[in-house]
Amino acid sequence: MKKSKLGNSDLYFSNVGLGTWAIGGPDWAYGWGPQDDESSIRAINHALDLGINWIDTAAVYGLGHSEELLGRALKGRSEKPYVATKCGRHWSSEGQRIFGNLTRKAVLQEVEDSLRRLSVDCIDLYQIHWPDPEAEIEEAWEAIHQCVAQGKIRYAGVSNFTPEQMKHIQAIGPITSLQPPYSMIKPGIESFVLPFCAENDIAVICYSPMYKGLLSEKFDKHWAESLPASDHRSADSHFQEPELSVNLWFTGELKKLIADTEYTLAHLAIAWTLRRPEVTCAIVGARSPKQIEETARAGEWQLDDELIRSIDKLMARRKEKIKAL
Repeated sequence: MKKSKLGNSDLYFSNVGLGTWAIGGPDWAYGWGPQDDESSIRAINHALDLGINWIDTAAVYGLGHSEELLGRALKGRSEKPYVATKCGRHWSSEGQRIFGNLTRKAVLQEVEDSLRRLSVDCIDLYQIHWPDPEAEIEEAWEAIHQCVAQGKIRYAGVSNFTPEQMKHIQAIGPITSLQPPYSMIKPGIESFVLPFCAENDIAVICYSPMYKGLLSEKFDKHWAESLPASDHRSADSHFQEPELSVNLWFTGELKKLIADTEYTLAHLAIAWTLRRPEVTCAIVGARSPKQIEETARAGEWQLDDELIRSIDKLMARRKEKIKAL
């Protein structure tokens, strides 16, 4: 699998990485519905067997459960992947209220908690999950770089930050990577974020390239309408009418574009994000070995200019249809 240098680090990440949001389970505000832990562990190990060399997680995914599962899955493996995790999202006792806390004390404690759950001595990439509260991002960044100096973290990154927010913390310590949402459904980072990262040698690790499964073969009206209440996507407007019908039209037209290829809509969605030279790699979620088997090969596909132009036209038409709702 193709690998690219991660920003200003000495790490080389495969252009597709495994995301572990969904395997955290259903028992929190942003769960993805019921999930079997053994299937999650098999998915992690199969991803590594396919050549994926990094895994992204976060303390808040399943309220610590995703990190714990990853630690279990990696125990005993001779070759271990790079591990990226995140801090700054805290939760109420029942897990239904998620809130930001980026104080120095909170971040230092989160580092220790993640090291314990992951069963590692050092975290390869540690990221601020959201710039929330924004007034505390400098304090959090100082704490993270203290942990870098202590050898508990190798490199520091951010997630969901704007260029202005990144400028505020650059003087404190280098930013190795930014993790923003990026897909045909949410292409907004192209105007300002990607150019800023390119100019500052900041790697871009995009998440949700398939927009939570919307840009995949399984997406249809019945699937969207049957999402359980424990799946946060059931409350996402992209999966509900009136936008649902527009997105069904959009995915149908995309499938027509690739009907004569060996690739799927999920492959197209991932490869589309990787077409940009500023994008270092894409996070692909998987809840079973079969899912990661189906999507990992998307990193092989280089889209030609004609296909990209056709996609651009469809995206513009989708935008018009959404505006007209």
